[in-house]
Amino acid sequence: MKKITLLGILCLIFIFADQTIACTSFIISGKHTVDGKPILFKNRDTGEMKNSLVIFNDGKYKYMGVVDGTEKGWNRSIWGGYNETGFAIINTAAYNNNIGDTTSVNGHDGILMKMALKVCSSLEDFEYFLDTLAKPRGVNSNYGVIDANGGAAYYETGNNKYVKVDANDPIAAPNGILVRTNHSMNANLDQGFGFNRYENAVRILNQALKQNDLSPEFLFKTLPRSLYHPRINTDLAVNLPANNDFPKYEFFVDYIPRIATASTCMIVGAKDKAHVEDAMMWTILGFPLTSVAIPAWLSSGEVPKAMAMDENYESPICTAALKFKDECFPIKIDHGENYINIAAVMNQEGNGYLQLLQPIEKEIFTKANLLISEMENGRKSKKDIKSYYEWVDKYLSNSYKEKFNYNLFNK
Repeated sequence: MKKITLLGILCLIFIFADQTIACTSFIISGKHTVDGKPILFKNRDTGEMKNSLVIFNDGKYKYMGVVDGTEKGWNRSIWGGYNETGFAIINTAAYNNNIGDTTSVNGHDGILMKMALKVCSSLEDFEYFLDTLAKPRGVNSNYGVIDANGGAAYYETGNNKYVKVDANDPIAAPNGILVRTNHSMNANLDQGFGFNRYENAVRILNQALKQNDLSPEFLFKTLPRSLYHPRINTDLAVNLPANNDFPKYEFFVDYIPRIATASTCMIVGAKDKAHVEDAMMWTILGFPLTSVAIPAWLSSGEVPKAMAMDENYESPICTAALKFKDECFPIKIDHGENYINIAAVMNQEGNGYLQLLQPIEKEIFTKANLLISEMENGRKSKKDIKSYYEWVDKYLSNSYKEKFNYNLFNK
């Protein structure tokens, strides 16, 4: 009986750990995209749900990144972002880089990214940064990095060493695509997490390749919102409940979106040094099934009001997403965090949160893609980004009021 109880406890510990501290990411080399721009993506899972997008000017380079909504943490770590040189970085916890390492130094993964954004402008800079950083580094991460020189790679990094995996290496990445979840591929693959999410992300990206659609819009619509589970071949988006009148609960572990998903970011880098100001970042704050992707450009010097951190270390769009998310996970007892009310997300009547938010996000993409095209053709400049921000804030405010009777900027 004692052995069974201990085993049960250990299983719960590992399930909880995999539910909270986990992420899904990918890199696409600019040599394999239609416009020559590299893409860096991260679906962030964490215990800190309040996320915002902040611009910093406290280093050699100005930079933008996703931060935690806490008084002590918001300016200490970055969890995905890029700087004014076109250098960008994300991470996923790896869990198998420091096996056997007994050092007590850990938890510096986000601190490292903030430090790198301050001083690095290229993959070579980042490698020098890693080489000269005091050891043990206090990290256990797959760091995804892109730059404006065409560089794109993962650095599977532990306390004392790292392994570079180049997205421009035709052997390592025949299609210029690399995926990482919560294990490093050059470490012990009997340990780590995220193997189901890794398999699903590879499946979705291969589908995008076949459709010749590696656009941010398609990738955001499919990957962070995927309700498919490769291990049990189940898709929660199939055979939907009739309506949202009665909850329909599904076991919700090992999907790419998770109860612990707090944000999703996609950095679309510069195709070369001459176009660094074209780099930009799409971000979902809160929870991908109850929020929308919004673009921001570091070159504009600001972010949309909907994404900006207020005096309470919160952003309006994240606060709304977390409120809506509560209806998707209403069970608060007996490990209720493992069960999603799929009827609140999607149903046959089409009034689930994701279904109501998708048209809003589509309009945001449509107008953003037009602005991007006009800026690249010289018909508009970064000054026009501010007008776009004003439009997107007003559009979101009106849409949330109309569809959800929710005041986005007046809580």
